[in-house]
Amino acid sequence: MKQSDIQLTADGSHTLFVPEIDEHYHSVNGAIQESLHVFIRAGLQQAPKAELRVLEIGFGTGLNALLTLLYADIPVTYYTVELHPLPLDVIRRLNYADILCPGQEDLFLSLHTAAWDTPVQIGSLFTLHKIRGDGNTCALPGEAGLVYFDAFAPGKQPGMWNPGIFRRLHEAMAGGGILVTYCAKGSVRRMMQEAGYSVERIPGPPGKREMLRATKP
Repeated sequence: MKQSDIQLTADGSHTLFVPEIDEHYHSVNGAIQESLHVFIRAGLQQAPKAELRVLEIGFGTGLNALLTLLYADIPVTYYTVELHPLPLDVIRRLNYADILCPGQEDLFLSLHTAAWDTPVQIGSLFTLHKIRGDGNTCALPGEAGLVYFDAFAPGKQPGMWNPGIFRRLHEAMAGGGILVTYCAKGSVRRMMQEAGYSVERIPGPPGKREMLRATKP
């Protein structure tokens, strides 16, 4: 992925289009709307309420991390795995902070300027730990109570949707932990079930009928 173009989505927030794979980072029906629905309402707000370890596959634009930082009312340690970080000149042009936390634009930038492979405290309740690597092979933290699976779509990035990665994530999760993804493909659901998850289809964000939420028994 050599270049990306910033585009407006239906809710006024930005997404990035990657011409090399003909894919957007977020839904064109609303980037913020999608992330709020899939990762915050169906994930964060359903997770255990004392203290939480989040593991994200696909840091991307940092939108999910920013929303988690803004919405968390408990201490969160946020691990995020990314092999191809976006350049800061692209990040500075994204409008998520303008919409979600006007006047605190530096908060969003701090997620991207934070050092890799070490914990960085951002705010009183949020610790960020960015992992530079491939979710298929890099070391993953244990006892995650919540997983955000936000790789590009299976048809665009098939190497990220395989039985092995769902087994790895299952092993990295605490009992009762949940995994959420915007994807609702039957093949993905079956891979999750084979990895040991209990999987449910739930209503998707605008533009998508369904999404998947998986629970580790």
